This record gives sequence, C-alpha cells and structure tokens, in this order.
Amino acid sequence: MIFTNWARNQSVTPHEVRTPASADEVARAVRDAAAAGRRVRMVGTGHSFTGVALTDGLLLRPTALTGVRSFDGDRVTALAGTPLKLLNELLHERGLALANMGDITEQTVAGAIQTGTHGTGRDSGGLADQVTELELVLADGSLTTAVPGDDLFDAARVGLGALGVLTAVTFRVEPAFLLRNRRRRATLTGILDTLDQVTAENEHLDFFWLPHTDACLVKTNNRDPGPASPPGAFKHWLDNVLLENTLFGAACATGARFPSLIPRINAVSAAALGDSEAVDASYRVFTSRRDVRFLEMEYAVPREHLAQALRETRDLVERMDWKITFPVEVRVSPPSDAWLSTAYGRATGYIACHMYRPTPHPAYFEGVEEIMVRLGGRPHWGKLHTRDAAYLKGVYPRFADFVALRDRLDPDRLFANDYLDQVLGA
Repeated sequence: MIFTNWARNQSVTPHEVRTPASADEVARAVRDAAAAGRRVRMVGTGHSFTGVALTDGLLLRPTALTGVRSFDGDRVTALAGTPLKLLNELLHERGLALANMGDITEQTVAGAIQTGTHGTGRDSGGLADQVTELELVLADGSLTTAVPGDDLFDAARVGLGALGVLTAVTFRVEPAFLLRNRRRRATLTGILDTLDQVTAENEHLDFFWLPHTDACLVKTNNRDPGPASPPGAFKHWLDNVLLENTLFGAACATGARFPSLIPRINAVSAAALGDSEAVDASYRVFTSRRDVRFLEMEYAVPREHLAQALRETRDLVERMDWKITFPVEVRVSPPSDAWLSTAYGRATGYIACHMYRPTPHPAYFEGVEEIMVRLGGRPHWGKLHTRDAAYLKGVYPRFADFVALRDRLDPDRLFANDYLDQVLGA
C-alpha cells in the first residue's frame, strides 16, 4: 500500500500497515515494531504538507479509533482517529462546542493537535490549548495519561508524534454558541494601518490578500445572542461551492496555463468580492470547504511584526514580478503554553502562502521564508518549510526540554522519521 497525503506531494510505501481498534492494539503494534527493529508512526488523514507522518516501517491507520468515549460535563474524550467533522456533529447534538477551530474538518483530532492546528482568535487559542488530557502509548509499549502539571502534557499536546502514539484526546468544551460572520472587502493598505484596532475589536479575525491587487477579503466572527440567520442553501452553494471552489479552481487552472493573465484574473476576483453577513452555529462558521488542491507554507511571527511581515511579502512579490494566484491568508492567536505550539509564549500573527498544486513555486516560498525567519518566525509543523533543529532551538524557549524528554522516552527513536530528524535532530 502507498500512503499519499491530500496535496499529493508526500508519499511512502510502508513495510506494514495496521488499523488498530483500541489502545491495547496500538500498544501491541508499538511493541511488535520495536521487536522487529522497525519504526512506527500513526497517520491522520494526510492534511499535512510535510512528511511528519511518514514511515517506511509500521504505519498505523486511525480509522478504527473513532468516536467519543465519554462526555463529562465540560469535558469530552474523543478517540484519536475521530475526524473533527464528526466530533463537531456529536458535540452539536449535545448542545456543546469547541471554543475555537481551524478551517479544515477532515483532520483527525490527534493529527490536528500534534501539528499545531490553530485557527484564529483574539482570546482563544488553537486546538492544543483546549486539550485537558492526553492518552498515549510510549515507546516501551506502556499506556500513559498526560495531565496538566506534567511536562509530558505540555510537550505532547503539540508533540509531532515524537513522544508517543496518541490514542485519545480530552477537550474542554462549552455550551454551543452562535457566531456572527461578517465578510467585507477592504484594502490591504487600510487594514494594515488599522490592524491593531481590527484585531482588538473582533474575537476572530481572518483576512485574505489577493496578490497583484490592494484588495482583501476580511472575515470577522463574533459571538452573537441570535437568533440564527444562516445563509440560504443557494447562497451557501454560491459562496462556498461555486465561487470559492469551482470558479476559483478554474481561475487557478487558467493561470497555470497562462501565467501572464494572473494579475488580470486576480483583479477580476477582487472586483467580485462583496459584503455579506450571517449568524450560524460556531463550527459551521469556523470551517471551510477546500476542493482546490494546493501547497502551503505558513509562518508564525510575533504579533508586533505581523504588519511588517505582510508589507515585506507584498513588496517582495511586486519586486520579483512573481505571478501568484492564491490569496495570502492572515490570522492571529494569543500566547500558548504548549512547548512546541507556534504561539508558545507570545501573541502571534500567522501568514500563510499557497500555490496551486500543479504549479509549485519554490522561489516564492523561499523568499517569503527569508522574511519570516528574519522576524523570528516559527514554521507551521504541518506545512512546507526548510528550517532545521539548529534554527528551531533558537525560536522555541522549551525546545531543549522537549528534546531531552524525547531522549528519555524514546532513546532508540522508534517514532522517528526523516522529517523529525530534520526539525528535532536525529
């Protein structure tokens, strides 16, 4: 069997594949891999652009480790392979919700937190910041539970699968709530001049800048007492299916064939941006449909450097005359206490650059990466970058502590792979 990720830029043929249905079966697989001298990794649904989940040894598939194990007041324990989409639906049925989410729901709960999926929020952090307990199998085959107060808890929440194989995750949840979603057209110049104000005034800010234009689509989400007024079926189809996927995919394909048309295509897209407003269940507002396959690089920079990083990115694209179809996405996050969270210890701004999958653009990613690195940026663990352990130990205050814990828990590197050798050291 060949495992290939969603973007189709990472693939591997493992020696063996298993689909464990319990923590005991995961533990048995880990012990078997150790006895055979093979490495072991559990994949998610393949939404990482890096090789973080790959192994040529024993590959564990999570599809039998799904569902909610328990609801307990403001805590819910989900099995590691549960897709976020399913978790959202199960929570909604009970009148519950996560405080914040990323925009992709196909990920498994374990895969999402292990790579630091973060969403956007003024006050509420990423998924790892909503975790209250982790169950995982260690390299010696033992099953352990990590809770607040343990170093393992703060390390393993964004653990890259380097410390153990997650089998269950407990999240803090709250009563279901509505979000008022406002979408408006703005200029990049204008939003950069008012970035601090816009961030302070909105619980969730997410905006997209269209290269070769001064146009941005600004999305703000704020809690609302209701009543709900979701977009109608036609409006939902128009915005989320036709415009953001079908027609956008056609625009990308046209730009790939005729790159010189990309500035004109983006100008047409900018002119089509319009204002809209809706109130809906939080998990429906947070998440988006993504049909057009792309490659992505995202960096987290100190919040005070966000505007500078975006201005330099705009200036670089203009100076180099690169033809970029995909918007650049900007989000924010409060500080996190998970050791390898991209927001660890600092208010954070995120800049995500994308390229249409059939037309990779290494020079674009390399140029933007140079800007982010100069500003102390931290790369998203699941998205493309070229940083290594020598760099990362300088931007993560607890990096050495994480590596020391890994040395103690997995001295033989049972859970290692080429990507972890790069970012953590062999």
